[in-house]
Amino acid sequence: MIIGIAGGSGSGKTTVALRVREACPGKTIRIIHHDSYYFDNSHLPMAERAQINYDHPNAFETALLVRHIRELQAGHAVEVPQYDYSTHSRIAETKTVSPPDILFIEGILVLEPQALRELMDIRLYVDVDADERVLRRIRRDTAERGRTVESVIKQYLTVVRPMHLQFVAPSKRHAHIIIPEGGHNQVAIDLIATKIHDIIRERDRLRELDRQVRQAHADSRTEEDS
Repeated sequence: MIIGIAGGSGSGKTTVALRVREACPGKTIRIIHHDSYYFDNSHLPMAERAQINYDHPNAFETALLVRHIRELQAGHAVEVPQYDYSTHSRIAETKTVSPPDILFIEGILVLEPQALRELMDIRLYVDVDADERVLRRIRRDTAERGRTVESVIKQYLTVVRPMHLQFVAPSKRHAHIIIPEGGHNQVAIDLIATKIHDIIRERDRLRELDRQVRQAHADSRTEEDS
């Protein structure tokens, strides 16, 4: 099962995915981040890399992500690229991801490309007020990515907010479920978990029905041969 989870930067998308995982014990769940699929810009000078608009759809190698999702659906493990935000480039190491029962695709723009949306069984959008999102982003980028408060604010005003208004917020219309308050919305988490269990039960029922039909067909051929 493929679940897409979008929302503005700092909205708590990963938190929602982790909360849903807690509500689905016994199932293997993986999270793939769209951010891991930023194009590798190591061929560019550092100054040019820093000027790239990383909140624009063209910054992502989405075609590779689509290919990896299809490979996981086919039962094959994939090598997910790893991105170094401090150098704006991919590192040599990759992360091996094996096919799970439930796969979350997380990122601000995962509901924007049609090719990604078509692979998703459930599409979620985490809707959190802008002031809360920007405060979370400041806390994250200064603590985890070594950036100054001034640089985070400048990037938010010149890039993040305009791209949110142009691409991220409009993608909300493609969501099956919009989640106010993100991971703190327990009712939404419970509803999503219930929907996941319903889909899994239905697919298990169809697989068992298909197995029974195949077995009956095989038994019939055996009787004819004898």
